[in-house]
Amino acid sequence: MIRILFGLGLASLLPCAVAQDAVATDGDKYKVVLENPCVRVLDYRDRPGEKTHQHHHPGFVLHALSAFERTITLPDGKQRKRSFKAGDVMWSDAQTHIGENTGTTPTHVLIVELKAAPSADTAACAAQ
Repeated sequence: MIRILFGLGLASLLPCAVAQDAVATDGDKYKVVLENPCVRVLDYRDRPGEKTHQHHHPGFVLHALSAFERTITLPDGKQRKRSFKAGDVMWSDAQTHIGENTGTTPTHVLIVELKAAPSADTAACAAQ
């Protein structure tokens, strides 16, 4: 009986521990512009003072289309302040975070999320 109650308790915490997809949590900010078996490309826009809900990205490349400043809050509460110029490109390992535009300019970026390593045959990716 204790094992069952413990299991149910853990199961109830699972939704808190697993962050959702960015498009699901913040569809007003993230738009899918391309998706195939290899990548998903997101167009992200927000305005100063706007904040996302907690969400998760697999490993990704970010290309800044505008200059902006933001604060990223990680699940453990640690914060990272970021500044980008238009044209900046960065790689990030998978991460769960909340993002907030803390600058005075709108954010506009393209995010290329990587999917599971494609097989040697990437024809399925090229065909999309």
